[in-house]
Amino acid sequence: PGGQLSYQSHSQRSEHWVIVAGQAEVTLDEKLVPLGPGQSIHIPVGAKHRIRNPGALPLVFVEVQTGEYFGEDDIVRYLDDYNRVNQ
Repeated sequence: PGGQLSYQSHSQRSEHWVIVAGQAEVTLDEKLVPLGPGQSIHIPVGAKHRIRNPGALPLVFVEVQTGEYFGEDDIVRYLDDYNRVNQ
């Protein structure tokens, strides 16, 4: 609860997030999208995105990545709670 991933993008993969439990607030290219259990969202290649748990209960979601490369060096971070922003 209250946690969030970094605001990031990928140049070589897209993602699809499916909410299993809890409430999610997805930022996709500066637009906020609230999602609940059973709902999903597609994150296109190059789109800036993050997921946040605005609720009091745990958020559970499944992330499916598609593309040709899935390395951690394909992550460009713009905002990050853990000071991992790309310089």
